[in-house]
Amino acid sequence: MFLAVAEARSFTRAAARLGRSQSALSQTVRRLEERLQLPLLTRTTRSVAPTSIGEQLLEALRPAFCGIEERLAALGEMRERPAGGLRLTAGGMRRKLCCGQPC
Repeated sequence: MFLAVAEARSFTRAAARLGRSQSALSQTVRRLEERLQLPLLTRTTRSVAPTSIGEQLLEALRPAFCGIEERLAALGEMRERPAGGLRLTAGGMRRKLCCGQPC
């Protein structure tokens, strides 16, 4: 959530993108800052910007999240491709297809 806010530079836009309320998103980021005991965002009435510590965290998080998104996309492609065996039962046709050989 921190990543979304820092990239959008707005709690409102990030909340809309994530489908969450602005206040819930703000509380989540504030709890993260409290846990780390470090300010990650500079807030004004009009904008949000990462602090220098927040920028460092962004640089560390982006590659990890990009890798996760790429992996999820690859898994999604696997879902769209048929996989596995196919078994057909054709009754009397079996003898004709086997050309008289035991199948």
